[in-house]
Amino acid sequence: MMHEATTSLPAEEVLRRAKEFFAERVPHFGAFLEKEGPTWATFRGQGGEEIAIAVLPAERGTRVRASSLLFTQTIDRFLSTLPPEAA
Repeated sequence: MMHEATTSLPAEEVLRRAKEFFAERVPHFGAFLEKEGPTWATFRGQGGEEIAIAVLPAERGTRVRASSLLFTQTIDRFLSTLPPEAA
């Protein structure tokens, strides 16, 4: 399932927060960084399930796209921690 949000944070900060959130704030379903690039990161979690996150420039901030089959609620929780796009 694909999830999307726009935030006022820069792309680098979104990815930094994602690494911290998925490794530390989800104790039973932790997912850990597997691969990364300047605009994306993939995480591997329980049963080998993957989370993929990409950050793209947006008109008033950064567009964040994330997908996973098992971690849909966790992704929603992460996206809800990001400040909304600039007004």
